[in-house]
Amino acid sequence: MLVVHPEFIIDEKAQKKAVIVPLNEWNAILDDMEELNDIRSYDEAKADINDEIISFEQAVKEIKA
Repeated sequence: MLVVHPEFIIDEKAQKKAVIVPLNEWNAILDDMEELNDIRSYDEAKADINDEIISFEQAVKEIKA
């Protein structure tokens, strides 16, 4: 589980305007975002039932053609 230790930048009215996180935590966030994007892409591809399923060999033939 990712634990984040943010620091906030505030304006003159004490309103939060930005956030700073340690670099190692930011890199972990980016890794998690990339993994989530991969999962979403997989789910979208799997949900598209209109796509024709072809064998790997057929796909290679079509690419070469």
